[in-house]
Formats: sequence, structure tokens, C-alpha cells
Amino acid sequence: MGRGGRLPGLEADWQPEPPPKEASRPRLPGQAAALRLRRQTAWAWARPWPGGARGVKGARRWRRRRGGCCAGYWGRCRRRRRRGLSAPRAWARSGLVMATEQRPFHLVVFGASGFTGQFVTEEVAREQVDPERSSRLPWAVAGRSREKLQRVLEKAALKLGRPTLSSEVGIIICDIADPASLDEMAKQATVVLNCVGPYRFYGEPVIKACIENGASCIDISGEPQFLELMQLKYHEKAADKGVYIIGSSGFDSIPADLGVIYTRNKMNGTLTAVESFLTIHSGPEGLSIHDGTWKSAIYGFGDQSNLRKLRNASNLKPVPLIGPKLKRRWPISYCRELKGYSIPFMGSDVSVVKRTQRYLYENLEESPVQYAAYVTVGGITSVIKLMFAGLFFLFFVRFGIGRQLLIKFPWFFSFGYFSKQGPTQKQIDAASFTLTFFGQGYSQGIGTDKNKPNIKICTQVKGPEAGYVATPIAMVQAAMTLLNDASDLPKAGGVFTPGAAFSKTKLIDRLNKHGIEFSVISSSEV
Repeated sequence: MGRGGRLPGLEADWQPEPPPKEASRPRLPGQAAALRLRRQTAWAWARPWPGGARGVKGARRWRRRRGGCCAGYWGRCRRRRRRGLSAPRAWARSGLVMATEQRPFHLVVFGASGFTGQFVTEEVAREQVDPERSSRLPWAVAGRSREKLQRVLEKAALKLGRPTLSSEVGIIICDIADPASLDEMAKQATVVLNCVGPYRFYGEPVIKACIENGASCIDISGEPQFLELMQLKYHEKAADKGVYIIGSSGFDSIPADLGVIYTRNKMNGTLTAVESFLTIHSGPEGLSIHDGTWKSAIYGFGDQSNLRKLRNASNLKPVPLIGPKLKRRWPISYCRELKGYSIPFMGSDVSVVKRTQRYLYENLEESPVQYAAYVTVGGITSVIKLMFAGLFFLFFVRFGIGRQLLIKFPWFFSFGYFSKQGPTQKQIDAASFTLTFFGQGYSQGIGTDKNKPNIKICTQVKGPEAGYVATPIAMVQAAMTLLNDASDLPKAGGVFTPGAAFSKTKLIDRLNKHGIEFSVISSSEV
């Protein structure tokens, strides 16, 4: 609804027809009433009431004559406008779940039949019956094939022991190539969980549809170019609509982004620099990752030049350095604290954390933290194996035919780490991750200009298998935070990193309760 009190696109001389009758088809309890209210409200707002008045005044006259029921609603809208709030921002200020008076679903999982989407679907189903929930959670799955979506729900019902699950969840048919269907999906959702990747090809139409139709959107992209481009293109549009677009809300990059914020909050002083080390633990059957992640990496590394151009075009001022500059480690370095070799982490964590620190510095006047990310690779045998895999990858990714070979034979070129089938359930159950943070800074009252850092702190984020257990948990809990902790979010909407959006919320507490644990290992003065 426009700020001027009228639906966008309505001309002054437009005479609406009465709302059409609802087509007969099965709906969830309460869904039909919500849809009728939405249509009747739109018709009522545009209709020229008796005496020529529109909006609240006309509604009151109509109510006195015909017993209408809209005056209370439009009175609330008028009070919101007096406080300087458009309708979407009023929802954001008082809780996004209020938008479900006109939207039948709190959450919609888009791409639910994909490899990662099916795990997100299972996690939403678990959240739906969480004993700590005080209210119902209406939700739906969305995708191109009703049959595939139905099979995903049946599989989740069998796994969770909930035979009635399929009848409790809505199904929305939409296609990434059909903008009208994306609009219809977004109109029915408060928050869309977008699981369709690679996001550089399929992410933008979903974000555009969500912003235009007043829905917030969360994705699990680990692609820096996509994430930074979406912020550049859509931040102001999302802010105008009062909706939240939050990327990288899976394993990439909630543990790293919130881990830095957690470390800062636990230090008794000023945190200036952090190094993180990711350790992946696997069971006797080894480790496997679905090739969707492999494809995203191929396209990302093959398009590095455009990422550099994007960053140069943004003309962002550098964030000031607090304390000594954090020295980068060699491509292969030995970590004495963890007693193993490490290499730079090539995911989106560094990009995301830097954007978060910029936001916190520019908007909340918080001291920025320098950050570097690494992944441990064990002993010298693993180092040699990864060196060969990395050389193969970096050579082939430079050429079109090389990228085609990498995509066609992921298992061969990744030395067995990636496959078209993805991990087995046994591999998922046996895997876990540990993300260790080593931070340094200054105690209270110590100047940062000429003195050396005099405090060190070590924290950890530990959790289950990263890609298909921790990622759905992080994504769903980010969505629940968006729904329930709206008063602690940035006051206006926009495109945010997880740390920028959730630094003042209870998301870390939610993650702790769901198996992604944040803890302090040690803290001492030097």
C-alpha cells in the first residue's frame, strides 16, 4: 500500500468492481478468510464512498450506513501515518508476524524440493512443533512441481513421525522464470526462505519479487559477488518498503559473522582483530558435499574480475584500522594453538564480516574489527592433496571448457569431496564443525594509538554437520528472529548481512538452544 493511502497504480477516476468470488479449491484453516479480507480491503480503499470521500472518513460513513468492518483497520493506518510510519514499517516496529493478518503464511520455503531445500523443509517442520512455541506457525513450500513438493513433505513426515504433516503445510506452485508466479508467492508470505541456487543466476528475481510485494527474504548464499551486488542495487528499495533482505544466513556466514560479534561482546575491552579457524570433523565414511556448492564456487572464481569491478565502482571509504594491522598468514601456515596446518578460507565469510563491521561502525558507531578466516587441513599429507586439488581448480576455472569439465566431473576434480549425489545420511550424522576465534584488543582505559594489544581471547562456535544440518538450523532461526524480535532489528528495512541485522537480537541464544553453541574458551591479559 502506498504512503499516500492508496494502492499503487490506482487512478483517481478508476471505478473498481466488487471483489470476485473465491474459486472453489481446498485451503488451510483461516487462509480463505485472510484472502477475502485482503481483496475486500483493497476494494474498500479505492472505492469512492458516499459523499465522494475515500479512506478512513469514507469508511466510517459506509460503516454507519451499511455496517462495514474496515473503519477500525483504517483508523490504525491513520494513527501509524501520524507517527511517521508507513504500513510495512508499522509491522516491522511492532512485529512482522502482524502482517499475517493479510498474508496466510509466516514462512514459505522456496526451492523446497532441491537438495538443501528438503533439509530446510524438515527444520521448519521441527520448529512448527517446538514445545517452546507460544503461537502457531503457518507455512508453505514452493517450487515448480507439486508432485516433488508433496514427496518432500511425505519424506519429512516419515522422518519426523508426523503422518499429518502434508495436510498442515501449504503448497505454492511458482517458477523462477515466471515473475508473476514469484509475485503471487511473495504476496502470501511474511518471510521467504530462498533455497534456489546458484544465486548469481536465480537469486535476484526472488529478491525483486519480495521487495515489490512487501515480503522479507532470507537466503543461504555464499557468493560474495551476488551478495554485494544485491546490497548495492536493492538496499534503498527494501528500506522504502520496510522489508528485510538478509543473505548468507546459513553456515556461510552466520557462525563467522555472529562469532566475531560474540567475541567482541565477551571481551572486557575493545576487540581490534580476529582470526578464525574452521575445522570440519567427519566420521568413518568420510566427507561429501553436494555439487551445488561446487558449481557456485566455480562460477564465483571464474568471475573474480567482475567482483573487483563491482567493489571499485562502489567507491566506499575505507573503514579505519584500530590497533596494529592484522598480518595475513602464508597460503599454507602452521597454527600452533590448534597444532595443524591451515589455508585461507575461500568462502564468503571475510566479505560478509567486513560488510557487517562497516555497518556497525557507520550506523552504530562501534569500533570496527579486522578479520581473517582460515580452514585447518590436518597434517602434511592433507596439505599436499589439497595443493594439487587447488592447482587443478584454479587452472581449469579460468577457461570456459575448463569450467564445463569441473562441473561435469566434480568428484574427480575435487578428489572426492564433492559429488552429484551429495552426502549419505550416515555421513551427515557423523559430521560436525568447530570454528575457533582468536581475538586481540585493549583493556578498558588503554589507548589504541601507540600501545600494543594487551588482551587476548579465544572463543568457539561448535555445531553439527555444516551444510545440511547447521545451515537449515541457522536459516530457520534467522527467520524466527525476523518474525519475533522485530523491535531489535534495524529500524528501517534494507539489505543486510546477518551480523548487521541480528547483532542486537537473541539469535545467538536461539542457535545455542538448537545445537549451534557459542562459548568462551579463554580470556587473559598479555
